[in-house]
Amino acid sequence: MRLFRNPIFSMLIALLMGMGLGLGYAWLISPVNYVDANPAILRADFKDQYRVVIAAAYDASHDLARARARLELLSDSDPIAELSAQAQRMIGAGASLEETQPLVQLATDLQQGFANPAATNSLGINAPATMAGFASTPFTAVSSTPNIENPTTAESAPTEELLESASVSTLTFDQTPLAPQQFFTATPRPTSTATAVMRAPFMLVGQDPICNPDLEAGLLQFSMRDSRQDQVAGVEIIVTWAEGEDRLFTGFKPEIGDGYADFTMQADVIYSVRVVEGGSFVPNLSAPACTQENGEAYRGGLLLTFQQP
Repeated sequence: MRLFRNPIFSMLIALLMGMGLGLGYAWLISPVNYVDANPAILRADFKDQYRVVIAAAYDASHDLARARARLELLSDSDPIAELSAQAQRMIGAGASLEETQPLVQLATDLQQGFANPAATNSLGINAPATMAGFASTPFTAVSSTPNIENPTTAESAPTEELLESASVSTLTFDQTPLAPQQFFTATPRPTSTATAVMRAPFMLVGQDPICNPDLEAGLLQFSMRDSRQDQVAGVEIIVTWAEGEDRLFTGFKPEIGDGYADFTMQADVIYSVRVVEGGSFVPNLSAPACTQENGEAYRGGLLLTFQQP
């Protein structure tokens, strides 16, 4: 009984009872219901799904202003970097290029500040999908009605008598055989067919060691350019070594460049690089040894520059 008379014990019991009553009211009686919540409070995986939906909508509408406004609802510090990072994560998880292309395209257009024009057919006119399977319905010639010799009598006679007289005349007199019916089928118009465009091969035009202690050690960088020195996104690169293989795609880091990709080389490992489009092959690559001003050695990087002729 003396224990219950202790004021500290009484305060502790009251505090626990209050906490229990508060939790029971908040969880059972009146739980919190989120209505019209801001997308910025979503979990990281739900934000990824939200970006995929935004990229898919942009891929269909090419409305860059609306896509930018939707991304702002996530309150990302750098929406372009988040799109690129998510595309890299999807590639690492086994996603195909077709699945990540809308994210890459949206990041690229946001970086450039304008939307790429929609795809057109060979005539330069947007081709609706509904025209692809168009075919004309066959037309059938309609046979002529029986010839009535006395139109005055036919106009005054009732309909039943007119039909009966026409039927009797058809049974009584020989008629010239009718010509066989001809069916006319309209020939469908040719539709444009998308043709895969093969780009010119990428040739190695530069292999430069990079000795910069501020960069990641052993960083293998790629720069893919066309014949006009413009960077090219979406180029697949395969890096192989004795223990494994990795696939890269340019364009996932538009803040550096649309034709940029990189890979981290380990020490004392020999790598080979192959550009899938064109088959350019570069063997025997390794991280160069660099030295700082104080004499300390560190692993440098390489910059491989490929260009179309």
